[in-house]
Amino acid sequence: MTDTHISAAPAPTAGAGAPSPWMTQARVFVARIEAVCAADPGARAALRSGLGKPLDEVPRMHRIVAPLLPLSVRDDDTQRAFYTVASLIAAQKSEALRAGRIPADGSTPTDGDSSAARAPYGTSLGLTFAAAVSADGRNGLRENAAETRLNLLTRQSTPGLHRHLPAAVRQLCDKKTPPDWAQLLVHLRAWPRDRKEIGRRWLQDFYRARHKATLDAARQTADTTPDSHADDQQ
Repeated sequence: MTDTHISAAPAPTAGAGAPSPWMTQARVFVARIEAVCAADPGARAALRSGLGKPLDEVPRMHRIVAPLLPLSVRDDDTQRAFYTVASLIAAQKSEALRAGRIPADGSTPTDGDSSAARAPYGTSLGLTFAAAVSADGRNGLRENAAETRLNLLTRQSTPGLHRHLPAAVRQLCDKKTPPDWAQLLVHLRAWPRDRKEIGRRWLQDFYRARHKATLDAARQTADTTPDSHADDQQ
């Protein structure tokens, strides 16, 4: 499933291999919010004040978010998706904000790999939770904790998802695996219409990634274990 197939009001179709219009809007918005948070502590505090709150309870956010909303974003559910992501970005630790910033045009830094900039889709929340479990040493989430949190999110209505996301994202950011903000925004925007499909994708991505990680770890163990028969022949 791609973000072009989960639109509450279908966006114009993107060309092959290109991001959808929703993803393009999301990347630009995220870049601008990150830039504001990095440059203006007062604006960042205003954005953070709306964490987990509905649109009519976030008066301090409007000054910053309203001018950055795409002109096509008018309905409450879609606006709340943008506001929620802005508040989640602002709630990160300062060092995470500095590390995660992308150019203000919404392009993706590549470190010499141009394929990253061309990637039409981002990383789902399921893959992010899987990555948090796979983190090295004691910094990773316990697998059952990640699984429980993800299952809780996928069962939520639109208001419920917005309420539960701050705790889930805090859990990820504490383990140095923040979400792909643009992809999260696209999914939040589509949630009222396609929450079952998106939730299924999150869970499938999580279990596939964890299965692959388990297989990779088993192969690595097998590759590094001394051959007992070889030892007997020496």
